[in-house]
Amino acid sequence: MSTARLIKQIAGDAETASDLSEGDAHDLFAAMLDGGVPDLELGASLCALRMKRESAIELLGFYRAASERVYLLKPPATVLRPLVFATYSGARQETNLLPLLVLLLHRMRVPVLLHGTLEGAGRIATAYILRELGVLPVGSLAQAQKSMDDDLLAFVPTAVLCPGLANLLSLRNRLGVSNPAHSLVTLLDPFESGGVRLVCADQPAQLEHFETFLLATGFDALLMKGTEGEPYANPKQRPRIKYFRQGEITVLFEEEMLSARGAQSHPGAIDASASADWIKQAMAGHVPIPHPLVNQLACCLYASGYTEDMNQAKAIAAVEAGGLAPQAHGRGVEGAHSRAAT
Repeated sequence: MSTARLIKQIAGDAETASDLSEGDAHDLFAAMLDGGVPDLELGASLCALRMKRESAIELLGFYRAASERVYLLKPPATVLRPLVFATYSGARQETNLLPLLVLLLHRMRVPVLLHGTLEGAGRIATAYILRELGVLPVGSLAQAQKSMDDDLLAFVPTAVLCPGLANLLSLRNRLGVSNPAHSLVTLLDPFESGGVRLVCADQPAQLEHFETFLLATGFDALLMKGTEGEPYANPKQRPRIKYFRQGEITVLFEEEMLSARGAQSHPGAIDASASADWIKQAMAGHVPIPHPLVNQLACCLYASGYTEDMNQAKAIAAVEAGGLAPQAHGRGVEGAHSRAAT
């Protein structure tokens, strides 16, 4: 592989630059992950891709290279499919409520795997809040597997899953900009497609790229606009949430018009301690859980197989989040809880 040739292809002027083929994208990214690209060429390649923005075809190649190097886990022994959350951004202005969603799912015995960074780089990382809530990162793949098997919950640092990918992510501090690794991590499934990915993006163009990727691969996922890069619904305005299942798309919720409803139950501070305290209050039912998060909880229950009926998932989520028990679903809710326990 000629790195210089590929750099010339992606870093040319408007008339000569072009996207890489899937094969070239795979080979280039594989070499990056394996440490086989010299620093000068590595920086040039990453910056060129950043300026050009990776295409959907390139993303497929990058993913194939990364998936060949991700250490795999076995799904836990439950009828429910594990949900996979990638947490790499953290909170900057909004309180990071991803831990709240995770703890709600965990309370319902839905298996959850989080993977991500341990540092916030100036933001309030999910890892900081989870630590306040007693959820600590694992230190090895064996610990991750045991945590999933015994507790149905694990937070796995990127370096444990794929050291090469962690190295590329760390270059953001040196280069000052993100690179294709930051797009890629949200698409990973260490269960080798046995889990359901929670995929998010902030920009419409990136959402379109991810949609094309999920349709091309047939992977199962929930796709939506994230909150400051984190895969949870903005508590002030629910995003459109799409469910990808074997190459088909179902819109589970449309985007909600901005209203004051979510803001009324939104915590004010964003630091780890204050966020964790508010989450504990929400879990105890002392403060209302934002409605968009309840909607996302319903989507997660449906996608995991907790129930095969989306309307029932909405009812269960409302009850679990402290809402009024829906009369029309009385026996159905009990049935879904019983099914999850089997």
